[in-house]
Amino acid sequence: MTQSFETTRRWLRRAGSARLEFGADYNPDQWPREVWDDDVRAMREAGVTVVSLAIFSWARLEPREGVFDFAWLDEVMDLLHAGGIAVDLATATASPPPWLTRRHPEILPVTRTGETLWPGARQHWRPTSPVFRDYALRLVRELAVRYADHPALVAWHVNNELGCHNIYDYSDDAARAFRLWLRERYHTVEALNHAWGTAFWAQRYDDFEEVLPPRLAASHPNPTQQLDFKRFSSDALKEHLRAERAVLRKITPEVPVTTNFMVMGETRGMNYADWAAEVDFVSNDHYVLPGPQARDELSFSANLTGNLAGGHPWFLMEHSTSAVNWQPVNVAKKPGELFRDSLTHVAHGADAVCYFQWRASKAGAEKYHSAMLPHAGTDSDLFRDVVRLGDRLRELAPVAGSRRSQAPVGIVFDWESWWVAEHDSHPTDRLRYRQEALDWYTALLNNGIRADVLPAGAPLDGYRMLIAPILHVVPSALADRLDAYVTAGGHLVTTYFSGIVDEHDQIWLGGYPGALRDLLGIRIEEFGPLLDHETAELDNGTTGTLWTDRIDVTAADVTVLARYKTGEQAERPAVTRRPVGPGSASYVSTRLGPDGLTRLLPSLLTPADVRSELPEDLAGRVELTIRDTHWFLINRTDDQVDLTTLDEPPLAPREVRVLHR
Repeated sequence: MTQSFETTRRWLRRAGSARLEFGADYNPDQWPREVWDDDVRAMREAGVTVVSLAIFSWARLEPREGVFDFAWLDEVMDLLHAGGIAVDLATATASPPPWLTRRHPEILPVTRTGETLWPGARQHWRPTSPVFRDYALRLVRELAVRYADHPALVAWHVNNELGCHNIYDYSDDAARAFRLWLRERYHTVEALNHAWGTAFWAQRYDDFEEVLPPRLAASHPNPTQQLDFKRFSSDALKEHLRAERAVLRKITPEVPVTTNFMVMGETRGMNYADWAAEVDFVSNDHYVLPGPQARDELSFSANLTGNLAGGHPWFLMEHSTSAVNWQPVNVAKKPGELFRDSLTHVAHGADAVCYFQWRASKAGAEKYHSAMLPHAGTDSDLFRDVVRLGDRLRELAPVAGSRRSQAPVGIVFDWESWWVAEHDSHPTDRLRYRQEALDWYTALLNNGIRADVLPAGAPLDGYRMLIAPILHVVPSALADRLDAYVTAGGHLVTTYFSGIVDEHDQIWLGGYPGALRDLLGIRIEEFGPLLDHETAELDNGTTGTLWTDRIDVTAADVTVLARYKTGEQAERPAVTRRPVGPGSASYVSTRLGPDGLTRLLPSLLTPADVRSELPEDLAGRVELTIRDTHWFLINRTDDQVDLTTLDEPPLAPREVRVLHR
């Protein structure tokens, strides 16, 4: 990052001491003027300290081309400032107004099948459209000039959830920009042909002008073309972020700039590890996803966000007080979940807890989405919970500004492996990269072990164990880093379908797992994907699904930790470990799921001398996260947990306890 969260977030210094921020997206333009005063009064009652403002207000700010109306926003800014509420002011470029798309339909995105995405929702703009860019930057410039010196302004919020709905655009604008991107990456068309392996299926190009995005084709598009288009699409949105940021920094160099990432679930198109350096502090949106690992997924995402921030505090820009509106079934949160969800983010480094949105909408696509102030108003259980949470965050003010303490275990998370491992024409289309990583995270929590979820480029020093699930894309430089980590005494664990291809999605020849083969001391000639009904039992009592490998041990010092009992690989190795000096390299050749990995982990953790920092009776029931001297104990269960071994009162269902150690 260009600056740290602590030095750029000016509102931490306004009151003379640090605090945890509390607030929401605020959309006063959805409501008549008489509601605004009630909003500010209720915000003060709830303890709101900051709001994100004007995110979807372009049509109100510029009702006609070149005609700007800031009077209403002036009044809102003044009203919030008078109420002691800071403003993270949005550039309002997320949703173009109707007059713009009517005048310039060429800014609308195009799908891979050639369909135009029309107005009527949001994010109906091409990231590579020069026309859209000109109009957007004009609005950004007008906002920056007008509010540069406003005392309520504490940060700029670029666009909103960049790429949520328009990450992949296959228009002619995108095709032109893609060719320029490829020229910069490869310089010559010969180099592109080599990287893409265009000798296959007679795809050789004679000129960059012949290259297109991977639009709907008769069969599987070139896999490296697909990978490069994903890289390009992430870069195109990053360039839009940088373009808006450049305008803001020129006019308001002292005001920090952020944009809200979406580190959650299967949101994969934006390479946030690459984007993190472009913002002054990292912000994230997260919504709980239903399922048996819902709470662990929240923790996983918050953990990864904290490591994208380099350990600095970060800003939880959006989450929900209760139900959302966009899932098939939208269930309200249970008692205690509002607190547990919010404080879990704080435990992983968030110094701001904010929601979509402040007041629940009366109309529009998100009118059934929960808010800090629900349809029922201030006389509601939900609002009373919001007020109590505001009180709790004020009590936790000493936590603000503290750094997350490094965990003993790191889980390597790589966006490009995520993209490529799930491409078409692979051994199986059932593989889910993020789910495998989440399963390892759950298994570590079940064993009471703290872990950091790390971008692949993060420093590896200090981790006693690294787990790199489905690390499919391994350039030689990454292979060298992992080799050096193990040689220096680190303990690496990787899994099926790892080490297979280089940065061009070309196979490392000589047998699998390719780039990691010699380090692991094993060789695999053929993959063994399983059909949906097939399983393979291991002799350690676990059961594999999805995948098996026919492993040949090639190094004399390899130890077989588990063998297959059933299936095509019966009697052959399923889990191996090779000592390398003081370190080791282990391989898990099948999907064991969270329960199977929970059983396997102790045999992998012991050589790395990794033990739970929690008493044995709490491991698995309580998640421990540490920020400097603050220990967060998060009840993972819906039951009361006895804390006698820590000389503490019982932990209530879904409670988060913060101890000073």
